[in-house]
Amino acid sequence: MTVAVVALAAAGCGKSSSDSSSTAENGKYSGKGIGLAYDIGGKGDQSFNDAAYSGFQKAETEFKVGGRDVEPSDNETDADKVQRLEQLAKSGYNPIIGVGFVYAPAVKEVAAKYPKITFGIIDDNSNTSKNVADMVFHEEQSSYLAGVAAAKATKKNHVGFIGGVDIPLIHKFEAGFIQGAQSVNPKIKIEKQYLTQTPQEGGFSSPDKGENAANGQIDSGADVIYAAAGLSGQGVIKAAAEHKIWAIGVDSDQYKQDALAKYKDYILGSALKNVGGAVYDLVKSVVNGKPLSGEVRGDLKSGGVGFADSNPKYQAMKDVVAAVDKAKQDIVDGKVTVKTQ
Repeated sequence: MTVAVVALAAAGCGKSSSDSSSTAENGKYSGKGIGLAYDIGGKGDQSFNDAAYSGFQKAETEFKVGGRDVEPSDNETDADKVQRLEQLAKSGYNPIIGVGFVYAPAVKEVAAKYPKITFGIIDDNSNTSKNVADMVFHEEQSSYLAGVAAAKATKKNHVGFIGGVDIPLIHKFEAGFIQGAQSVNPKIKIEKQYLTQTPQEGGFSSPDKGENAANGQIDSGADVIYAAAGLSGQGVIKAAAEHKIWAIGVDSDQYKQDALAKYKDYILGSALKNVGGAVYDLVKSVVNGKPLSGEVRGDLKSGGVGFADSNPKYQAMKDVVAAVDKAKQDIVDGKVTVKTQ
């Protein structure tokens, strides 16, 4: 497959990092390939956007289809997102996926104009159009496991949560984390902080904000910190490593991320959200001529969310592992229902 680097020329359309245009071998698929439009923070966040890119890459390779992934612009508007998705649609990409709830208005507008193209949006289920797949997750379930791990690993009975932006989606992460931690120790002390009120203020894209918040929580006594903050989470992990305390990653298995390699010994685990799997499954459905639509929700039972145990230091903590495994089974069996707020 030939890959050429292409830049989108239209103002406000962001940068495109790859473009290729082969066709699936089975003959059922005739589109130009996959269109993927990143959320704030872009590719390289080692978290949410990179999880989407992993599914994009896997689908490109496995189904031998082309693809273009496009970066966001700084301080962009909904109109910029509409322009970006329309350009992908006009170019013949199918499916086209908006990575993040911020794409909801743009997906709604562009999907209505291109009813023969399948659109996907991650973290939003407000669109009921027949050609839109709403790819959402039970983030509170994986966050519950993070809370159990944190409460079992802390030596001070004092842990922390840092959310990127104070919005309902991130409240789910907080709620699950708190419930999980309190299931181990009802009296555990939990620091809570949101970096910004809106995405535009940089809550998901500012490692310095994450680092400052983590330093504050560490100063207050927390010795395990869980961040649901996209790119900002890199700053949390950096601060945790520098103070030799535990961090818990999010969305991707952050222990395995190259950009975080020097901090990985202090990444206890990661609350996983299988964004890559959702992207891959949507592409597969389109290539096979049976496009997914409506709400597609990932949970612990389906493998849509989970807890990464890649760190050997975590694996050696048998009591922590056992508690997390039991919590997972209790949720899957319906013995525990995790709150979302």
